Amino acid sequence: MAKTRPGKRDLDSYTIKGTNKVIKAGDCVLMRPPETNKAPYVAKVEKLEADNRNIVKVKVRWYYRPEESIGGRRPFHGSKELFLSDHFDVQSALTIEGKCTVHSFKNYSKIKDVGTEDYFCRFEYKAATGEFAPDRVAVYCKCEMPYNPDDLMVQCEGYCRGWFHPSCIGMTIVQAHNLECFLCAGCSSKDEVKRSLNKFPVSPSAETKAEAKRRKK
Repeated sequence: MAKTRPGKRDLDSYTIKGTNKVIKAGDCVLMRPPETNKAPYVAKVEKLEADNRNIVKVKVRWYYRPEESIGGRRPFHGSKELFLSDHFDVQSALTIEGKCTVHSFKNYSKIKDVGTEDYFCRFEYKAATGEFAPDRVAVYCKCEMPYNPDDLMVQCEGYCRGWFHPSCIGMTIVQAHNLECFLCAGCSSKDEVKRSLNKFPVSPSAETKAEAKRRKK
């Protein structure tokens, strides 16, 4: 933890002005941007301190939205995705608007009802160079893209057990929702698959029901 500067004292907590919400080091917060038409900044609180005039400052570590990164937003980035940056800053505690939760990618994918203050992070980001850690993640579907938790995907129930975007396998969202089982083109052509299923090399009948990883409500 950083040392407290002369004339400063560490605070264990701070109550957001106009609310009863209490923040502590380690919490994630929404911070008011200079432009009124922009979404709140998201930051992780590293330290709280007050000076001899009782003015409270907060040391934060910024989260970046994909569009704020050097590479910009890409198709696999979720609408609530953030990158934990190496950009630290000190701001007035009065700019804190509220609390939020930044989940791990794994935990976020299990949430059934995503709230306004729910976000997720799967990458750390170096603001100066645009580098990410980890620099590689698992990819899915024929398009070989990382998983976007906002998108519906269907799982092959054959040998490969792969996940596919409906649009990548010639299927509409409506058809995907109506699936009961699905075999990809590769698995449907294998010897162990019943001949009666081979006439559906891409998408089964519309009477079946899809299994989705998770989709945004």
